[in-house]
Amino acid sequence: MRFSRRVVSLALTAVCATWSVNTVAGMTEANAALETQDYPTARSELEPLAQAGNTHAQFAMGQIYINGWGLTKDYAQAHHWYRLAAERGHAEAQFTMGVLYGTGSGVEQDAKQAEAWYRLAAKQGHAKAQHGLGVMYDNGQGAPLDYAEAVKWYRLAAAQGLAKSQYSLALKFNNGQGVARNHQEATQWLRLAAGQGHLKAIYQLGIQYDLGQGVEQNHEEAARLFRQASNQGLSEAQVYLGVMYDRGLGVEQNYREAIRWYRLAAEQGNATAQYNLGLMYDKGKGVLHDYKQAVKLLRLAADQGNLDAQVYLGVKYNKTVRDQEEQEDVRDLA
Repeated sequence: MRFSRRVVSLALTAVCATWSVNTVAGMTEANAALETQDYPTARSELEPLAQAGNTHAQFAMGQIYINGWGLTKDYAQAHHWYRLAAERGHAEAQFTMGVLYGTGSGVEQDAKQAEAWYRLAAKQGHAKAQHGLGVMYDNGQGAPLDYAEAVKWYRLAAAQGLAKSQYSLALKFNNGQGVARNHQEATQWLRLAAGQGHLKAIYQLGIQYDLGQGVEQNHEEAARLFRQASNQGLSEAQVYLGVMYDRGLGVEQNYREAIRWYRLAAEQGNATAQYNLGLMYDKGKGVLHDYKQAVKLLRLAADQGNLDAQVYLGVKYNKTVRDQEEQEDVRDLA
């Protein structure tokens, strides 16, 4: 029996339409199962679709294996499904492949492979991949050190609203790396990132206000921003807020409050906080003078490479030696 081309075409269209309907139904069932954490049902719906080449199903299978949803985590299986989806152009899978190679999760760490996958996803407009590519150019890992290229990719991701790219782009404008120095532009990007709750952006925006960079100097606003970040545990902001209380900038001078914030940051291992807190104990500011505690804190900071602490300890040591020599001289004369 002979069929016309039109009949064959109509038959194929019907088959494809049926497959498409089944695919949509299967993905709907799978997504519903994932939301209710019914992982066996999700896998049973996804696996046939993934094997048939559905990239969304392939990516979802990768997610199941990498997160250990309803089974033991299996990076090899996750990599298998991610790669299938990535090779068929699934941007999120391409980005995830970049992350796996960049971190060495389930595969041998390979910065070049990470860069290649990030680039494929970035070209499709994937914001996190664009940021990842920017970081690689920024650090010279997996790509040549090139601040201008870093700025290019940060800007693309920042324009899509990615807070960490907005923050990174702001730093580039502040430092004049890969772009002309522009504190006003930096401040604008910091505002956008801070508005999304990016802690380091909130902290850096506080510095802009404290120094009057790209904005009118305002110590009160700086202190408010430092407090906002400090209350969420950012040690750098806690140190800066401590300094504001120590010096009475934007807040009423209060050594005890300064000590409280220095201590919170010092307990997180912040070397600057350890140094500042050591000085408070050594000078008896807001706390009883305690030489041993001061030296202990200064040594913690010095061991982390804090130059101020190293110099201060050296001066203290030399003074102690001189004092001991003078006492010995007095005893000899007696």
